[in-house]
Amino acid sequence: MPKKWDEKTYEQVSPNTKLTRTVAEFQYTGQLQGEGLLDCLMFYSSFDEKDPHNATAEYVGLIRFKGNVNGRAGSFVLEDRGAFQAVTAKSSLRILPGSGTDQLEGISGIGTSVATPKTCNIELELRIP
Repeated sequence: MPKKWDEKTYEQVSPNTKLTRTVAEFQYTGQLQGEGLLDCLMFYSSFDEKDPHNATAEYVGLIRFKGNVNGRAGSFVLEDRGAFQAVTAKSSLRILPGSGTDQLEGISGIGTSVATPKTCNIELELRIP
């Protein structure tokens, strides 16, 4: 779940479609221990001002993770591409080549994320040299 979520509309395309930019902060536990900063662009093909969870959107973003992976300290950048529909966000994740630092230098991997208003589940297949 996000610690912070700041989403702003930068263009209202029509009464119920829009483009937004989101900056969010996350705390990770489990295999990933640390924090992530997300910068994301979204296109809402359907949006209800009265009920923001009743929306359909596609998004692309970058998450800068800083922390530990299986006890190895460092950081890396995840590409996050997905869609939001029926209060669920489903993403494909990919660690960007060359983004690993410190003990995570050379890290690579792909995965998925499924988030609802109450839960977030991330599964990553990681390779750390």
